[in-house]
Amino acid sequence: MKIQVNGEARSWRIGATVADLLRELDIKTERVAVELNLEILDRATFGQRQIKDGDRVEIMSFIGGGSSSRGQHGR
Repeated sequence: MKIQVNGEARSWRIGATVADLLRELDIKTERVAVELNLEILDRATFGQRQIKDGDRVEIMSFIGGGSSSRGQHGR
């Protein structure tokens, strides 16, 4: 079946879940948000949510960071 992941067309196996996709892409679930067909998913549902033909998946990673000014706010 065909799906889109972050705007890129991919072939994918029938019956696979969001968790399966993340594993295949070597993405850890702790710091990502996943949107399936414009619905943001609860991380607890990744293992139950099956991906279907034509689905659109957006995976967003969270990266820590911040200013190196140590609270100087641009001073």
